[in-house]
Amino acid sequence: MSYLLGSIPFGYLIVGLTGRGDIRKRGSGNVGATNVARVAGIAAGLGTLLLDTIKGYLAVWIAARVTGGNIRWMMLAALLALAGHILPVWLRFHGGRGVATGLGVFLPICWQAVAWAAVVWILVVVFWRYVSLASISATTALPLLIYLLYAPGHAPPLVVTIGTLAATVLVIARHAANIQRLLNGSEPQIMIGRARRRTDQ
Repeated sequence: MSYLLGSIPFGYLIVGLTGRGDIRKRGSGNVGATNVARVAGIAAGLGTLLLDTIKGYLAVWIAARVTGGNIRWMMLAALLALAGHILPVWLRFHGGRGVATGLGVFLPICWQAVAWAAVVWILVVVFWRYVSLASISATTALPLLIYLLYAPGHAPPLVVTIGTLAATVLVIARHAANIQRLLNGSEPQIMIGRARRRTDQ
């Protein structure tokens, strides 16, 4: 159930409903919020971000309710929901990069770590203006943040540490093309603040 919930391709559905065709054939071809925003506008992108986050949260929340908060089942649900988003059966196993869904699945597990990872994401976007670099940085920081904040003063259960590292590997691997573009200088930046004003002039 967690896999099927995670595999709902909200970006694909939202862009299709706006009449802009197949998101996989537009922009970067990704079905995630960033490409949806580029193709269908900020509102569509934010809607995709919110829904992708909610589906991840619900998968783990339901697992917690059904199992009495058993962290092993919660971590399994988190990984399966994330795998569903990245490898959705409905889109021939070619989905998004897993950042928003990853945010959602870890909220019920350790919201404090997710909050700090969001701070990392924002800081990288503000200073370097690469959404992909921000996503990679926040994802990379998450295992350490969860290790420190899951049970302050104590190491988290091994299943949490291993599960978080596995989720990180899934998301980073899905960013392989972005990493290559970052290295060769061809990754697009977002324009904010004065940078946008200079571009408009």
